Amino acid sequence: MSRRQIITQAAIARAVKGAQAGGIKVGRVEVEGGKIVVYSSEDVRQESTSEYDAWRIKRDAR
Repeated sequence: MSRRQIITQAAIARAVKGAQAGGIKVGRVEVEGGKIVVYSSEDVRQESTSEYDAWRIKRDAR
């Protein structure tokens, strides 16, 4: 028999602090099986656009 993994409050706090240090605004935290999953409260990040794509977006906005 395998031993159950124990997720402690300290482990969750470390995961949240690590995500925040990485620049992520934490929305919620879930424990799935033996892992901690941190979800962002921000929308999906926009991809950086090239100069050409930025020009096209600006041109089409008229």
